[in-house]
Amino acid sequence: MDLYSLRPLPVPDVRIITSAGITIPAHSSILGAGSLVLENILESRPRKGMGSEKIIHILGVPCDSVVAFLRFLYSFRCSEEEIHEFGVHLLVLSHFFSVPKLKERCRIGLDQRLTIENVVDVLQISKLCDAPDLYLKCMKLVMEEFKGVEMTEGWRFIQNHDPRLELEILQFINDSELRLKQRRKQIAEKSLYLQLSEAMDCLQHIFTEGCIHVGPYDKDPIKKKFPCKNYSTCQGLQQLICHFATCKKKVNGGCSQCKRMWQILRLHSSTCDQSDSCNVPLCR
Repeated sequence: MDLYSLRPLPVPDVRIITSAGITIPAHSSILGAGSLVLENILESRPRKGMGSEKIIHILGVPCDSVVAFLRFLYSFRCSEEEIHEFGVHLLVLSHFFSVPKLKERCRIGLDQRLTIENVVDVLQISKLCDAPDLYLKCMKLVMEEFKGVEMTEGWRFIQNHDPRLELEILQFINDSELRLKQRRKQIAEKSLYLQLSEAMDCLQHIFTEGCIHVGPYDKDPIKKKFPCKNYSTCQGLQQLICHFATCKKKVNGGCSQCKRMWQILRLHSSTCDQSDSCNVPLCR
């Protein structure tokens, strides 16, 4: 297999042996320059005699993926077809032999090719190969498409052979759901706070400046044809005040609208720092 047609090179001095027993000639100078791990392996294996070749076994992956790995060490290129066919194996090889550029290339390629069918396999490999960005992307896809992932062969495999990873995935999903609920709660609380804050400002505006329907006791309401633009709650609050002023059920607590008005007035009274000069009813 010709890995070195791009440059003139000396006679190969290394033999790479794959799981299928196929031998691939290579050059120690290229391997060592591309991988510190391979350099250390080569330095730790003296030749048996003059002119003899050093032998390195790369096992556990298809022969073609080993060829693609070696081709990258020679040319620093990896085709889309190779990533598509051997992306997982190349990620393993680039991690094991410490080839950062190839590892990043594989991470991006696998990220772009994630599917419901392959996500569990890629998740396992990304965890083993210390690829946190890819691992997180896989976890998020599993969480988003969990019903579909449950039906895959990969999920059944980890259920039977890797219960720790299964638990890790389920814990991630549970934690994410809790965080989502917490964020929703915080958003709802903040929204309520902003609404109440605007209602307090609007109340001051109505009973100090006056607006369309309601104003301070010593001023007539402003005659306008259009709703107040200063506050989004102004029109609704004026209607609530008008109802509160005429409702006969408010004394006995039988009116929900009046209860809301009581709450708004009490809240204003508890937060107002100008009670001596404030025109809002019940403010003390």
